[in-house]
Order: sequence, then C-alpha cells, then structure tokens
Amino acid sequence: MTWNVWWRFGPRWRERQPGIQATIERFTPDLLALQEAWSADGRTQADELADALGYHAAFAAPSYPVSPDARVELGVALVSRWPILQQEAVVMPARHRAWDPVILSAVVEHPAGPLPIQVACLEHAVTYSDDRQAQAALLADLATDPKTDGPCPSLAVGDLNAAADSAVLRPLRDVLVDAWTAGGGAADAVTLPSTHPSAPLEAGPELVDQRIDHIFFRPGHEDQLVNVESAFIAGDAVDGVFPSDHRAVICDFRWHDR
Repeated sequence: MTWNVWWRFGPRWRERQPGIQATIERFTPDLLALQEAWSADGRTQADELADALGYHAAFAAPSYPVSPDARVELGVALVSRWPILQQEAVVMPARHRAWDPVILSAVVEHPAGPLPIQVACLEHAVTYSDDRQAQAALLADLATDPKTDGPCPSLAVGDLNAAADSAVLRPLRDVLVDAWTAGGGAADAVTLPSTHPSAPLEAGPELVDQRIDHIFFRPGHEDQLVNVESAFIAGDAVDGVFPSDHRAVICDFRWHDR
C-alpha cells in the first residue's frame, strides 16, 4: 500500500488521523509506504501507525513539498509488518530547490528473504521536469541495482507526481512493471481527485484527476514469476472526513520460482 497522507495540511489535520489509521487497519497491508508524513518532537507519523498495528517503521526527510513549519519535518516513510533490516536516505537531484529531497531506500526481512523497497515522492512542479525525469531515473536505478537481486521482488513506490503514461515515468516503465496495470486496475483510476474539498487544482491537468501514485516492481531474479493478484484504490471519507487529498494504491503480490 502506498499513500500520500497530506502531512498536517488542510484545516482539520488532527481529525484526519483517525481516518488514516482506520483505513490502514481495514486493509492491513504488509508494507505501507507513506509520503508527506510528519515528524515532530522525536516522534513520526509512521511510528504512531506502526505502534497501532504492531509493525516496524522507518522515516526519512526532507521530501516534497517543503515543510511550512520548521518544527515539523515532512518526509517519506515505511511501515512494515516485518523488521526493517536496512534503511538509507538517498538524496535526489533537485537543481531547482534549496533543500535536498530524499528517497527512503530500505530492505525488509520478509519471510522469503530480504525484500528491497524504495519509497519516493518526486518533484511536483511540472515546470521542473528536468528534475522530475532525473529523479525517476534515480528511482529506477535504485530498484534495479544488482544488490537488490534475491528471493523477493524489488519495489519502487510512492507519489511520483506523474500520470502513468507521462514521459517523466519512462525510466521506470522501461525497466520495471506497473503493478496497477499488471493487477488489472481500472484504466481510469484517479489518486488526486478534483472532487476533494481541498484539491490542489492549481497543479493542473497533468496531476489532478490522474493516477499519480504508483507501485512498480521487478522480479528478484530471472526465474521468478510475479503475479499481481489485485489492484485497487482506497481512502474514502471516514465519518465525513477525507483522510487525505490523495487516494491510496493497494496491490497484492504473489511470486514463485519457475
């Protein structure tokens, strides 16, 4: 499951937290990638969700967009059913920004063996498509690094701020598989809907009413067959409050050797 949880933005961020937790508990994903997660006073949003689930958590910052409050970090995170063996904040190219956004590169202790996962939020300003493409290329490189070869698929997930057919994502499409398509997800699925009360309409049609949150993968080795058994969207309003301005993407994987 990957979900942009909208930091502490919006007029009712505290009221959104129970809905975020309730949605996650409803689907109980083994792996949960978060974007626009917060960290403050030595505590992260990922820690809180992990504690509620009995899971493990990792957090890396900074990410997009810049935090409007210097006391509260904005980053990417991973919540995992299994222990997180390794984690690293990998700096992305960002020529147009005054901060160094990062990818959370992690390895999870899956029962079948080490499972590598990259959690990212790419540049959102379409004006800076040079950075967007460079960041997508880095994400693809991390997900296909030979050190990620092994008994489990390699995953690259997150809010990539580009539609599935965008040129920005070509580096990923060239070497990885879009789990949404592989799992038979609806072609017209949207993860940043204009119908949200606080939809960022100024982002324009490249992002709004598009599927811009993604799960990509590749098999862990050449004789591995990976099946995406389902692909669907989550994140409806809970008790009348939308947990985030984004919808979550959930894909179920099963794999075996030939």
